Amino acid sequence: MYTPQHYKNENLSEIKEFLVNNSFGILINTVDSKPWATHIPLELDKTDDGKDILVGHIAKANPQWKHFSENQEVLCIFNGPHSYISSSWYKEEEVPTWNYIAVHVYGKLQILSEEETLASMHKLVEKYEQGSKHPISLKNMSPKTLRQVKGVVGFQIEISDIQATYKLSQTRTEDHAKIISELEERDSGSKSIALEMKHRKP
Repeated sequence: MYTPQHYKNENLSEIKEFLVNNSFGILINTVDSKPWATHIPLELDKTDDGKDILVGHIAKANPQWKHFSENQEVLCIFNGPHSYISSSWYKEEEVPTWNYIAVHVYGKLQILSEEETLASMHKLVEKYEQGSKHPISLKNMSPKTLRQVKGVVGFQIEISDIQATYKLSQTRTEDHAKIISELEERDSGSKSIALEMKHRKP
């Protein structure tokens, strides 16, 4: 991912927190010599020996999994908040731009067994049911319902590289206050960018 130095985030603990909170990503590999992408939850986890991994699953009906290779490097893309930045908010004339947060994760993919896949699905459901009024658990579901796990392919990706872009008007420090003020009057994505800018005041 192209990232100018002033937008690059190399704070690994902050990036990992972002991945935990923005886990709905895009898994990309090559299918018949063309890029193929699937939008799925990709959960940050660790192996027993402490290596960072992403864990996920896709439907067996999706041909992407038939092109998974143990030695193939895949790309996972995660998007955070983003917003249009009007140059009318600047003190000096300039073209408009866009502020955003994006993280690219590279790694080698390994297919999981059915048991490992089911265990990962238990963790996934437990994570996202925490905020439910009436949380459910896969532990309480019938064997008949859980047979649906046979219709998916689970996998883990051992992370080899993480690239993070936090483009938050770092080069326009003199305009920060005005940009934040304007963003706070717009939609939820703009408000989230304003909050991120506040956390990184120059």
